[in-house]
Amino acid sequence: MAAAKKKTPAPPNSEQMNSRVWLFSLLLTLQYGVQPLISKRLTSREVIVTSSVLTCEIAKVICALIFMARDGSLKKVYREWTLVGALTASGLPAAIYALQNSLLQISYKNLDSLTFSMLNQTKIIFTALFTYLILRQKQSIQQIGALFLLIMAAVLLSFGEGSKKGTSSGSSDQILFSGIIPVLVASVLSGLASSLCQWASQVKKHSSYLMTVEMSIVGSLCLLASTSKSPDGEAIRKHGYFYGWTLTTWIPVMSNALGGILVGLVTSYAGGVKKGFVIVSALVVTAMLQFIFEGKPPSLYCLLALPLVASSISIYQKYPYRVKKKDA
Repeated sequence: MAAAKKKTPAPPNSEQMNSRVWLFSLLLTLQYGVQPLISKRLTSREVIVTSSVLTCEIAKVICALIFMARDGSLKKVYREWTLVGALTASGLPAAIYALQNSLLQISYKNLDSLTFSMLNQTKIIFTALFTYLILRQKQSIQQIGALFLLIMAAVLLSFGEGSKKGTSSGSSDQILFSGIIPVLVASVLSGLASSLCQWASQVKKHSSYLMTVEMSIVGSLCLLASTSKSPDGEAIRKHGYFYGWTLTTWIPVMSNALGGILVGLVTSYAGGVKKGFVIVSALVVTAMLQFIFEGKPPSLYCLLALPLVASSISIYQKYPYRVKKKDA
């Protein structure tokens, strides 16, 4: 009598995949939208930034390992994991993101918030470009139009945010070389890193949870190395790691950690371009939540951006690129 074959779980169909994409995108939009409010309300000014960031990365690792154990992939990863594979899939994007964050910090200090926010939105275009170059993922004419609608919405939201803050002062050379160029390079790097993460998950079949673990470990090691000479490192040595922490501090930290896992899932299932839609949509959510909980009405720019965001998402989903016979 022949041995019974083990049943393998059937791969999810397109409807299940679309449901997952919408669920992860919705959760990430809500997390991005809520995060500024809960961070502002629940995190004390005395909390050392490095301690909260490092704790968030550790929480990401723990949560990702729990999810991997729950779906049964942890044993497989344990057997098949290699350092070379980890560095190839996650090491390069992690290093790129670290460089991008450094450039953004330099740029933010030398540009007014409006200019910074508008230039920072160009990462959506670079993500679409690198997705095409690396994954050959083409966009339809309608989708390209939807991307420009999204950028218009982001620019309007940037105007609304920038009108509340002052402008920076400095020479034109300083603004160009220490402000505009760094943020544009950071946008290019953001698009490249996002496309590499999508390539690792979709082509190399690298689990999004595993990438979260690997990138969080790399980021934590870089952060720990920086504490040897940074002001935050000195503050931790003087006051202690959890200086200024309360029980409520854990809420935004854990929310941010879950958001990091959702970013990996959205990039894995939907791609880096759709992550851009999530980020811009979250800005609208933040404005609406500020009105509900703090009584701050959304600006005119936000109200104008809302239909643009809704239209761009609808058009992008409704008119995907159709593969022609000769392309297939």
